[in-house]
Amino acid sequence: MASSMNNARSSHTASLLTNGKVLVIGGVGSDVDSTAELYDPSTGTWTNTGSLHVERISHSASVLTNGKVLVSGGQGHYTLSIGSAELYDPVTGLWTISGNLTDARDSHTSSVLTNGKVLITGGEQDSQRTLHTTELYDPVTERWTGTGHMHDTRQEHTASVLTNGKVLVTGGIATSGKILDTTELYDPLTGIWNMTGSMHHGRFRHREIVLNNGKVLVTGGITSDGGVHNTTELYDPFTGTWTMTGTMHSPRYGHTISIFPNGKVLVAGGGTDTAVSFGNSELYDPSTGNWTIVDNMHYA
Repeated sequence: MASSMNNARSSHTASLLTNGKVLVIGGVGSDVDSTAELYDPSTGTWTNTGSLHVERISHSASVLTNGKVLVSGGQGHYTLSIGSAELYDPVTGLWTISGNLTDARDSHTSSVLTNGKVLITGGEQDSQRTLHTTELYDPVTERWTGTGHMHDTRQEHTASVLTNGKVLVTGGIATSGKILDTTELYDPLTGIWNMTGSMHHGRFRHREIVLNNGKVLVTGGITSDGGVHNTTELYDPFTGTWTMTGTMHSPRYGHTISIFPNGKVLVAGGGTDTAVSFGNSELYDPSTGNWTIVDNMHYA
């Protein structure tokens, strides 16, 4: 079992660096955190690295093509959304401010496009307004520019870069409080958003991942009536349609999702209802569409 992090934290981010280490950023423990630490899989140990300029939770983190990590937005003290962005350099271990977003936001998504730019979508502003604005970060100029509007306002949604370079955004919560089943596609060539097929179930705080066959697997999340999904769905980018696939053994939201080189998908932990966390994990086999229970984590 690996050693513990130096700081307890939730609502943080974890990013796999090009050198194989994992960078964990921000979050909240006893207070909103500005610290960052590195996990070294060769030794199983954690070490502190440079601190953020601004404390953040519910931010986003993306590993750029140059190996640096872009952190954007998030929430600070007093539930105020943050408009600044920062860059982490793994070579020096230092953080530098890298411009301001066009909209301060938290609970948004960030996706590295095939052209190296980063797409930011939606999110919440100051716990008062859900956004449908989107913007692009250019790592060459370190500038932010707006890039169209989604058809739906959404926060706590998911986003994935498809094999054709487009970005799929799914679910989330709208301004009205409605739990969305709608999904949209962003085309980097035109900067335009188009609606695509709707999921069978509305969901937020779900997770999604692109499979080796190009389809997108969506798992779990919170339902429109406040329950928790054990359902999973597949999006086919060739037809723009969703189909139900195998049901997980446990309902869950806020879990992690990872894909193995053999194409199987691991989901781990999360919440079973609005109050309980658990250490259960399951494995999805795309060739059969079935889920199997695997070993429990040591901690919920």
